[in-house]
Amino acid sequence: MLYFIVNYHGGSGNAKRTWNQVHDVLHARDIAYKSYVTKKAGDGKMLAEKICQEIEEKRAQEEVKFAESGLPEEYALPKLIVVGGDGTINEVLNGMSGFDNILFGVIPTGSGNDFPRGIGTSKKDTLECLEHILTDNRGKKIDLGQVTWYGEDGEKVGDKIFGVSSGIGLDAIVCKKAETSKIKKILNKFRMGNLTYPILTVTSLFSMKTYHANIKFLDGDGESQQNISYRKMIFLAAMNFSAEGGGVPMSPGAEPDDGKLSICAVSEIPKWRTFTLFPILLKGKHVGHKGFFLKDVTELSIEAEEPMVLHTDGEYVADVQKADFRVLPQILNLLADI
Repeated sequence: MLYFIVNYHGGSGNAKRTWNQVHDVLHARDIAYKSYVTKKAGDGKMLAEKICQEIEEKRAQEEVKFAESGLPEEYALPKLIVVGGDGTINEVLNGMSGFDNILFGVIPTGSGNDFPRGIGTSKKDTLECLEHILTDNRGKKIDLGQVTWYGEDGEKVGDKIFGVSSGIGLDAIVCKKAETSKIKKILNKFRMGNLTYPILTVTSLFSMKTYHANIKFLDGDGESQQNISYRKMIFLAAMNFSAEGGGVPMSPGAEPDDGKLSICAVSEIPKWRTFTLFPILLKGKHVGHKGFFLKDVTELSIEAEEPMVLHTDGEYVADVQKADFRVLPQILNLLADI
C-alpha cells in the first residue's frame, strides 16, 4: 500500500500541480493508494502517527495469518511518501514509528529542498521520483539524528528527530527569521526560495550575539571523548547530510549512512572576516580554515552561558542553554538511489 502525506503549500509554489501529476499517474495505472493533506503546522506528524498505527495493526494481522510459516519473502513493505518540503518531511519523520516496517520516499516541492538534495532527488522531475518510488521495493538504510534539549533546571524539555541537520547559533537564527520573512515569501513567488537563507545569513551576522559554550564530543566507539570550550561561537551544525540552508555545504564529507554526525562549528572569527569567508563556505572550501572545526561524532553535548537558538531541519525549535545531539544509525528505509 502507498500512503501519501501532501502539503499543498510547498515553498516553491508548485506543490498542488506536483500532486496532481502524481495523482494522474496512480489513477492511470490503477494503483491503490491513500492520501492525506496537511492543513496546518503539526499535521504532518499527526498524520504519520495515524498511518504508522494503521500499518502496525495490519502487519500484526498478517503475522497472525502467517503464524506457522512466517511472512512470505515477497511480503511488500508499505510505502510512506511525503509530497512537500523539508518542514513537512521533518514533521513526518517525527511522527513515524516502526521504522523497520516502512519504506520512506519523498517527492520534493519545497524551497530549500535540503533533504531531497541529500538523497539525490532535488533535480529530478516528479515523474522520475514517482517511478523510482513505485519500482523500488527494498530501499536503502540511512541514519537520522536526534536532538534533546533541557530547561534551566536541567530537566529534559523535549526531543526531535532530524534528517538533514540540527544546530545552534547563526544557522538557527536564520531559520527562526525565515519563518516570518517577507523576503522568503517574495522569493518563493519567483521560485528562488533557496536564496532566502544566504540573504538572511548575511544580514543576521551584523546583529547576532556569539556564544560561550562547553562541548563534549563522543567518537564512534562511544568512549573516545573530547571536551572543548568555545569562546565567541558563531554556530554549530550537527549534519546528517552535507548541506543545509538551501544547499550550503557545511560538512562536505558528511554521509547519511556512516553512523556518524558531521559537526561543523565556527568560533572566534571577527564579524568583518566572516564576509570574506562566507563565499568560501558556500563553495565547500572552508575545511582547514582557521576558525572552522569539523569532526565526525556519534554524540555531542553542548552547554552555553546564555540561551542559544536551536533548529531542526530548518525549523525553529526553542531558545536553550543545553542540548544533546546523537545519531540514530541505519534507522530509515529510504526510497532513493543514493
